[in-house]
Parts: sequence; C-alpha cells; structure tokens
Amino acid sequence: MSTDYQQAREALGVRLRELRLAAPEGRLTGTALARKLDWPNSKVSKLELGRQTATPEDLQAWAAACGQPASYEELRARLTGFESHIRSWRRQLVGGHKPVQDVHNEAQANSKVLRAWESSWIVGVLQTPDYARAVLTRSAELHRSPRDIEAAVRARIKRQELLYAGGRSYHVILWEPVLRSLVCSPSVLAVQLDRLAGVIGMDTVELGIVPLTASLKVPPGLGFWIYDDCQVVTEAWHAEMWLDDADSVALYLRTWHTLRESAVYGADAHNIINSARLALNPR
Repeated sequence: MSTDYQQAREALGVRLRELRLAAPEGRLTGTALARKLDWPNSKVSKLELGRQTATPEDLQAWAAACGQPASYEELRARLTGFESHIRSWRRQLVGGHKPVQDVHNEAQANSKVLRAWESSWIVGVLQTPDYARAVLTRSAELHRSPRDIEAAVRARIKRQELLYAGGRSYHVILWEPVLRSLVCSPSVLAVQLDRLAGVIGMDTVELGIVPLTASLKVPPGLGFWIYDDCQVVTEAWHAEMWLDDADSVALYLRTWHTLRESAVYGADAHNIINSARLALNPR
C-alpha cells in the first residue's frame, strides 16, 4: 500500500476519533460507539488507526452515531480524495464488471496518446470477445463479484471503436509470454493471436513485442497504461491505481521507454506472434 494512501487513511481515522470524542451528548468511548453501531470493538479501533478503509456507509453511520450527521459530507470527501488514486477491486466490482469497463472506455476516449506495457495478458483494446470473456470470467471468480460478464465483454469490445475513429495513437508493448499464456482455451488463444497479428501495420497502433530472450534493463513488473503522458493506470490483485503526480508519471514513462528498448516491431513482432500461434498446433 502506498505511503500517501496510508497517510490519508490514518488522517481519516484521526478525524473519526475527533468526532467520537466531540459527540454533543458527551464523548463516546470506542466500546460505546461500537455498541451503538452494532459493530465489533475491533472495527472502531481499526478505522481510527487507519488499519481498515471505511465504506461510505460506515462513515454515514459513524457521523450519525456521534450526533454529527452533517459531518458525513466532509468524511465522504476525504474518502473520495484518496480513493481516486487507489480504487479497491472489492468496491469497484460491487456493481459488476461493466461499470469498470465504462470508466476505462471514457479514459481512453479522452486521451490522444496512449502507451501500454503488459506482461500478463493481451490488452483489452486488442482482445477478441472470447478472450475477453475468458479473462473477465476468471476475474469474477477470483473477486467473487457479480457475473455481468456479457455486458462487460460488450463494453470492452466497444473500446476498439477508438482504434478506427482516428485522432489518437496507441503504443502497446507486450511481453512474449503473454502470447503463450493459456488464460483461455488454446482455440480461443489461436484466434486472439490472429487478431493481434492483424493490427500490425495499422496507422493508429504501434505494437511491439519484447522477446523472452531479450536483454531487459528492468524487470517486466506489472502492466500499466499512460494517458497523454500525464496519468498512469496500473493494477495489483487488490486494487487499481490511478496516478497523476508528476514524479510517478515520470517514473512510469522512464520504465515504458526502457522496456521499449527491448521490443521488436513490424515483421519481427509478426514472426514472434506467428511462432506462438504455430506452437498451439504443432502438427
């Protein structure tokens, strides 16, 4: 968890404690507040110490129990402030996967120069429907989230319209193992690789492949997107990070350009994709 995020969470905890101690009917003990809210005592403690992230519902209940319901808007603003940078999957996926896809569609539609590095799977904007369905289904299983898979697939595939609309350029780099990872069935991966080969030569897409045998100046690390060189989106198992501070963006740009030095393009990239495709049907 980032230092900035944790500091913001601890600051919210301090404010929650202040509200508890300043209750109009007299200061509440943590035990008394937990009893009023029908919470375990440990939850009050974890929230005040910044060891647990409050939900909007938690904040609303806390403000009301402390006799200061008007403070909810301030608390909610604090929460929104640091969650705009780190967005937990648990919360994002409460309403299913389609809303998350819609957010990414809007972010890409509002960008002109898009750079991506991916070391785990084919990037969404280049996925086939069957490949997207396999990836999203596995994600729903992992996060135990609502199964709006078909709506999410349609939303993700709609993103591909941006490739043909003009006015923006995609600079995508994939690590070669992505081409061979069976996150779907072999037959689905075969069609996906055909699709990937087909984008080479498009005027809106620059597709590079970093061969498994290439010398790397930095480890592959997590995948990420950079929008207009001013915002970075990356993800971990627990959350998605949206970063816009200059130092972070500069670091990711350096990382992307360093990885690009190991990539191959054009016919060389096509040969690597074709090799992965042939490996699925060795006969």
